[in-house]
Amino acid sequence: MFLDEIAKRRTFGIISHPDAGKTTLTEKLLLFGGAIQEAGAVKSNKIKKGATSDFMEIERQRGISVATSVLAFYYKDKKINILDTPGHKDFAEDTFRTLTAVDSVIVVIDVAKGVEEQTEKLVEVCRMRAIPMIVFINKLDREGKDAFDLMDEVEQKLGLRVTPLTFPIGMGYDFQGIYNIWGKNVQLFVEEDKQHKGTAIQYDDLNDPALAQAIGEKALNTLNDELELVEGVYPSFDQEAYLNSQLQPVFFGSALNNFGVQELLNCFIDIAPAPLNKQAVEREIDPTEKAFSGFVFKIHANMDPNHRDRLAFIKIVSGTFERNKPYLHVRNNKKLKFSSPNAFFAERKEIVEISYPGDIVGLHDTGNFKIGDSLTSGENINFKGIPSFSPEHFRYINNADPMKAKQLNKGIDQLMDEGVAQLFTLSLNNRKIIGTVGALQFDVIQYRLEHEYGAKCSYENLNVFKACWVEPEDENNDEFKDFKRVKQKFLATDKQKQLVFLADSSFSLQMTQQKYPSVKFHFTSEF
Repeated sequence: MFLDEIAKRRTFGIISHPDAGKTTLTEKLLLFGGAIQEAGAVKSNKIKKGATSDFMEIERQRGISVATSVLAFYYKDKKINILDTPGHKDFAEDTFRTLTAVDSVIVVIDVAKGVEEQTEKLVEVCRMRAIPMIVFINKLDREGKDAFDLMDEVEQKLGLRVTPLTFPIGMGYDFQGIYNIWGKNVQLFVEEDKQHKGTAIQYDDLNDPALAQAIGEKALNTLNDELELVEGVYPSFDQEAYLNSQLQPVFFGSALNNFGVQELLNCFIDIAPAPLNKQAVEREIDPTEKAFSGFVFKIHANMDPNHRDRLAFIKIVSGTFERNKPYLHVRNNKKLKFSSPNAFFAERKEIVEISYPGDIVGLHDTGNFKIGDSLTSGENINFKGIPSFSPEHFRYINNADPMKAKQLNKGIDQLMDEGVAQLFTLSLNNRKIIGTVGALQFDVIQYRLEHEYGAKCSYENLNVFKACWVEPEDENNDEFKDFKRVKQKFLATDKQKQLVFLADSSFSLQMTQQKYPSVKFHFTSEF
């Protein structure tokens, strides 16, 4: 039973550049899984109904996903867990962390824009971690690049080795459908039926005279020529090579028009990996082990604004997680039990009695967890690879409403635990500084403080080049004491009370490193 449950799980992330159609694809997958009844049409960045996976108000207004959403549904007896990630580069840190919790990835590429900068960065992370990838080329109903050109670009820019498992019949205005190489059939796209689910007429044979009549002799001949070329140029699909991240299957479709998505899903559940082993500092953990282990990869405050609740998202790595059973919080070395662990089915949250490896569970948290924490049946395991990056943008944060100081402090405290940004407190005068990886995060923080905590803040610019975590060789030696005295006005502490040096330029950082060789400066907090 336990092994059957593991074999049913597919946990994957969807990554792309903003606007490639990632959130729309997530919704259409949920539609096929019957998890939602109608999709929120995501058009021209003004979300009319609101895409299911975009929880926060600011996402609805701007039409971008700023927090990773977790959604689950059942399809053909498989339990599928999707992690929809932000595409915007200012939220890349959230996406990098999410990639530690997935077993495979779908990369979405816009047919007109091809491979974009953010996609390159994210794919590089997947390659480094050898995560199996499927490529979905989206928006075929728009004018765009030729299918072969796109696949060449994917190979060259992303360093992938691809093989198409579906292939388009025409593109843009001439788009007529796709040939499913994996399922050996033709799906024709029917224009007037655009809004309905699975709009396609299927032909199982390329030599069917009705097909020639439907798409025209010319289009059919072109398709036959192109398929011959595909066979000659691209390797045939090999599941083992895909699972070892050495081969990436490519699918074509139009998520907005629901076309080509079901072919992707049908193939995905057949070939994608069930939960994989995970490396911890101490040893490698196998999902089939009986003892429970898992780690926190995301914290989200105010999932429900009425209840001020904080959820810690845990990826289950091995064993089973049961409601009301005590588990060891490794960092704090204390036992905790959870009376209402949540699973997410589209817009519904449900309390689950038992969860299996591959599942993502939301635990109500009063402030015990931070990102990267491990939870186990009792073994001392620390999962690795979930760092905090050194911020690149810094501003003083000021209270704009003296009556709401308490709310402001609480809001800042909770948002920092989510990993939205980092908080530094100056040692000299206790002024608070927010550091972020991208400038857009300042707007998100300001908006959420006001709308979720009823607090107003304002910012002041601050000239800081880099924040570095400081590690002295010996806290009592004269060199470190001198460093603290001379650099007093550039020193701060982070939320974990670790000492941080705020260098105002690359030159001053270099000079400081030379002057104090026994002090180490780190650019991630995970040292």
